[in-house]
Amino acid sequence: MSAPTVLIAGCGDVGGRLATQLLAAGWEVHGLRRDVSRLPAGVIGVAGDLFNKECPATWPIGAVDYLVYCAAATDHDEAGYRAAYVQGLEHVLEWLGDYGQVPNRLLFVSSSSVYGQQEGEWVDESSPAVAAGYSGRVMLEAEQLALKSGIPASVVRLTGIYGPGREWLLTQVRRGYRVVVEPPLYANRIHADDAAGLMACLLEADRRGVALDDVYIGVDDEPAALADVVGWLREYLGVTEWADNDSVRRTGSKRCSNARARALGWTPMYPSFREGYAAILEGRC
Repeated sequence: MSAPTVLIAGCGDVGGRLATQLLAAGWEVHGLRRDVSRLPAGVIGVAGDLFNKECPATWPIGAVDYLVYCAAATDHDEAGYRAAYVQGLEHVLEWLGDYGQVPNRLLFVSSSSVYGQQEGEWVDESSPAVAAGYSGRVMLEAEQLALKSGIPASVVRLTGIYGPGREWLLTQVRRGYRVVVEPPLYANRIHADDAAGLMACLLEADRRGVALDDVYIGVDDEPAALADVVGWLREYLGVTEWADNDSVRRTGSKRCSNARARALGWTPMYPSFREGYAAILEGRC
């Protein structure tokens, strides 16, 4: 049996981690990004711009068995989100059509921002997706574009991604970051390696003929109150001082469930923030 081919459109941090995992499993991986010199070794570069309607000159000619749309917005406003997630996906779908390519499945990487719950509720794939802000609304629009594309599709709603190079919270904790303790402000996260691992799990399952659902949430096993995460990191880092400014109250508070992904056979390498942040701080990932 020939190696399955996958095109990762928007092959940045998480996409690159996915590419590395799939290469190790024997896949042929094409990665689309502006600077293909930054792709992992072994990935076939497709130099292109998702924001440009013109098809990349190095677009793969043969079959594209799977498409992973894993873009990131460069401008964090509504127009920037629409360009990255709606218009960019439209461009890729047009390019597939130009070459008569119909993948077996499309994975669209979305965000838990589509859920507007703010009172600490548990959220799963069946929960109402009523976005509170423009980012979630645009994501919902892009999800529908993927699901109605004519290609079998699954949406992967990732929660707060962290990992090497994504260390905003660590920086804030070192500065004495304060956060409201009561009521608890629940946050959800997933290590970048686990986000890639979930997508690899979905692709391999589809390849085996497993029927996939339309939507999966990518989150670790333990949504936690932000105050608890900050407290653990302060102790781990030996931080004793607090910043002078008032406690920070971020918007949104919900607890996302990974039960559906786990039922498929996916298991996170970093089941909670403790294992994930320890691995980062010890240079193990």
